[in-house]
Parts: sequence; C-alpha cells; structure tokens
Amino acid sequence: MPVSIETVKFDQIEGDWEDLLPSCWTNTIFLTPWWQKTWLKHFGDESTARILRATGDDGTLLGIAPMNVADGIVSFLGGTDLFDYHDFLVLKGVEETFYPAAFDEIETWEWSTIDLVSVPEGSPTIPCVTDVAAKKGWQIEIVEEDKAPLMQIPDTWDDYVGGLRKKYRHELRRKIRKLSNAGEVKQYDCTPEMLDELLPDFFRLHKMSSPDKAEFMTDARERFFTEIAEIATARGHFKLSMLEFDGVRVAACINFDYGESYLLYNSGYDPEQSQLSVGLVNKAWTIKDAIESGKRTFNFLRGVERYKYDLGAEDSSVFAIQITR
Repeated sequence: MPVSIETVKFDQIEGDWEDLLPSCWTNTIFLTPWWQKTWLKHFGDESTARILRATGDDGTLLGIAPMNVADGIVSFLGGTDLFDYHDFLVLKGVEETFYPAAFDEIETWEWSTIDLVSVPEGSPTIPCVTDVAAKKGWQIEIVEEDKAPLMQIPDTWDDYVGGLRKKYRHELRRKIRKLSNAGEVKQYDCTPEMLDELLPDFFRLHKMSSPDKAEFMTDARERFFTEIAEIATARGHFKLSMLEFDGVRVAACINFDYGESYLLYNSGYDPEQSQLSVGLVNKAWTIKDAIESGKRTFNFLRGVERYKYDLGAEDSSVFAIQITR
C-alpha cells in the first residue's frame, strides 16, 4: 500500500488524532493530543517538534508519530517525568506499512541517535523498529527501562480483597480497621466545582510526602498539572480522591479514568499520619471506586514502590529503544 508522510501542526490533526487513538495498540491518556499539546506548551519547543501523519492512497489515516528532533537526537514528544508511556500511534493491522514509511522519513532528518523511551511491553513498535533498523543497517539496542505494575481487577471489592495474598489481605483489612477506629474518616472525589479548592491541598500533601516529591513538584509542573486537571475534568477523566481524617485532608491521589482502566498518576499524604497508613488506604479505596465503576484494569504506572505490590499489582515493563547509524 503506498503511504504518504507529511509533517503537520496540532491544529491540523487534533480531531483525527482523537479518532485514531482508540484503534491503536497503545491507547493511553499520555498519547492523547491534548496531553501532548499541553506538555509542548509548558515544556517543549515548537521549532523542534515534528508530528508526522501517515495516510494511505485512499486518504485513510494510518498512523501518527509525535516526535522531537534536537541536538542530533530524535525522540518522542514529551519527557519521562510526566509521561509514563510513549509510542507511535498506529492503526491496528497496518504496522508493516506504517513503520517503514515513517522511518524512511526520519532517515532524511539530521540525527546521530534515535532514543525511543517508555514503550510498553507487547507494543508492535519493538519488533517493527527492530526489523526496520536491521534492513537499514542501523545499530539498535533495546533495554528494559522500568516497571509499570498493574492488575486485572475483579467484579467486587470482596473478591479483590479475598484475592490478595494472605499477608497483604490481612494487612489491608487491619489498616482500614485501625484508621476507621481512630477517628472520623471519609473519602470523596473532587467535583469540577471543587477543583480550585482541592488541587492546592493535593500539591501540599504531595510535597509533604517526601523530599523527592517536594523537589519534583516545581512551579512549572504545578502549572502543567493544573491545566491537565482542568482539561481532564472537562473530559470526564480526572479523579482526585481526597481522604479526610477528623475533618483534616491527610491523603490524596490522582487517577485518570481512561477506557477500561484507572491509572494512578500521583499521590501525597501527611507523614504525621503515617502510623494510620492514610496513603495506602486512600489508594486502596480508589481501587474500590474503580471496581464499582466497572473498570477491568488498575494501572499503578511507572515505579516499583512496595505499596503497589501490597495492593496486588503484577509487573509489566516499559522499554527503551536506542538506534545509531
């Protein structure tokens, strides 16, 4: 099938991008045009961004490659600090057509290295790019970059708790009981009307959680989080779950309700209440919410923090692909 490749701007492709994404192997919130456009606005450089559109001879959109080219390096648009996954957007079934055409175009650019990070396991990008590199005589290295633990969730909360390993099941029940017996506890989700009030509390709790989180949450990232929260709220994806203990907000986590999954993006808690496990209970109750919402997957995203496995996660990997010529 003949393929046409052209470089486009966001406003030329945004609607088609939204339409294509559900038909791609990697369909995640991080690949939405609004997430990537917001990142570009806050952290990127439009002069180095290159968004490729691939179409068939009948005009069918086959795929999109949101790329960046700077200092001799070709990469996906966006950084790993705010994106848990990256990938090409490829219509299922046209992989053997899309990848050679896209890399024929990329080959014409000025670069010494292609760095493709955070590609999820099972993505057709891994075998297809390997094949393209071999045919072009390029050197390629693929390494496991990180874990992104996730779990398939059952139909009921009781089934979920009962399915945990005995130790973790006992600990979760004990921690919920201890917190509930210690004072008045309630958890609730942020409504659109509450966003301006609750986001500052989320940032406060996030920064309190650890020195690393305090360092991470710069003013620039706060602005990015705020705009993403506003857009995702309007689209029905944003889930900020706040836990109160004796009338004080002590833990919070941000999930994205996307497709059949909840994605646990970030969290925070008051360390002075750590003896009551407020952070873990806050996250556990968002799993309960995901179950009651009929979701099939709970994705803890990147990182191997112990609590993820305590709550039933199993490992899934993301990979980095590096190509030199």
